[in-house]
Amino acid sequence: MNEKKYDLIIKNLKVVKPQSENVEEKDIAIRDGKFAAIESNIDPEHSNEIYDGKGKLAFPGLVDAHMHTGIYNPLDKDAVIESRAAAMGGVTSSLNYMRTGGYYLNKGGPYRDFMPEVFELSNDNFYVDYAYHLAPMDKKHISEIPELIEDFGVTSFKIFMFYGGHGLHGASSNQHEFLMINPEEKYDIAHFEFVMRGVQDAITRFPDKKDDISLSLHCETAEIMAAYTKMVQEENKLTGLRAYSASRPPHSEGLAIFIASYLANETELPNINLLHLTSKKAVDAAMQMQSVFPHINFRREVTIGHLILDVDAETGNLAKVNPPIRPREDVEYLWDSVLNGDISWICSDHACCKHEDKVDSEQSEDIWLAKSGFGGTEYLLSALVSEGRKRGLSLNKMAELTSLNPARRYGLRSKGDIEIGLDADLALVDPEKTWTIRAEESESGQGYTPFEGLELDAKVMTTFLRGNCIYDNEQVIGEPKGNYLKRPC
Repeated sequence: MNEKKYDLIIKNLKVVKPQSENVEEKDIAIRDGKFAAIESNIDPEHSNEIYDGKGKLAFPGLVDAHMHTGIYNPLDKDAVIESRAAAMGGVTSSLNYMRTGGYYLNKGGPYRDFMPEVFELSNDNFYVDYAYHLAPMDKKHISEIPELIEDFGVTSFKIFMFYGGHGLHGASSNQHEFLMINPEEKYDIAHFEFVMRGVQDAITRFPDKKDDISLSLHCETAEIMAAYTKMVQEENKLTGLRAYSASRPPHSEGLAIFIASYLANETELPNINLLHLTSKKAVDAAMQMQSVFPHINFRREVTIGHLILDVDAETGNLAKVNPPIRPREDVEYLWDSVLNGDISWICSDHACCKHEDKVDSEQSEDIWLAKSGFGGTEYLLSALVSEGRKRGLSLNKMAELTSLNPARRYGLRSKGDIEIGLDADLALVDPEKTWTIRAEESESGQGYTPFEGLELDAKVMTTFLRGNCIYDNEQVIGEPKGNYLKRPC
């Protein structure tokens, strides 16, 4: 018997390629987990297996560039359940923020001791491929940056600017206890500068990885947040998401973006990612800084939550997140920014927080007692296709925003596109499927969703990871087969 040319042929697809102007009817052939042919009418006799795409849209597997697996739940358990949610949403690469300190593993110390435990808890538990971004929380972590790049394959780092005086959910009375750093150290603007110098030194040290190494920033200003939180609470005129948005006002984002950008220029750091922009003031500040510092390679991120939800969301405190959900005028400005090309990628900021942990059991309507963050990776592509088409966003641009752009920024050279030789990651979407989001139908362990009741008119139906079907017929298939993505890869 002659060996077949391909392991799998997926017939009858409408292929959505980034950086293309068309959606073309093609078949896709896969061999050894890679795209081997993208052509019309590939002979099925050449393959061991045939899958009928039935005219669905074939997007490159999503690179969800901002997730928080293990933040509220044990990492090994969260990895299994929440990566199942990722698979049902067409996500094939999960990039997770991780740090020492409170939450996550709840321990401090050097990353050379911390990361082996992270890898052990992750191994054989992810249904999708995965990687980690790391936050240097103290001087020791800064000195470890070259080692993290060379030995652990971590090429992206993070600063939480608001941690200078806040925890995850509000003001922090003991910064050192929350961050688990030496009392003699401070997590402040000076530390942010030294992190930038450390990342820039690494770019100089590894010139072959200079385009893959970057620094991401959560841009909010602790002092502004502290003052406005106190004011909003004392005035007691606002409740729920409106109160939380007012307590962390948009100009807090804008000011932090100015500070971060100036420091990047001062330290000659070329690759900066401004995370989860939520407002007109934040986007305008980011674009101003791009104009002032054109030599800095800025990337600008928004989340599907900030594109879909506003402060009047019926799910209320379940939509509490940092930075906050904003009024509808800010939401529409974000969409305008997506359409005019000012946004680099769209992600989920998925952070599973179970209902019993999310809101206070006795005072569930108190926004100040609710925890921040929620899941949504399972709705990322379906919601973007549904809402984006209404606004004239092309399917090809959606593929750039959810796959190609984050893959290229974060050193995932084998991901993000449908090209011969790349990993055969695909998300098949039915563009005419009308359905309503119900938390009970999600693979996530969260038990609720702030998107509850949202009606969409497109749905991810099937997901392939390196040529293996991991989600189909509303079922996650098989055992976890996700690989750790040691970057650049």
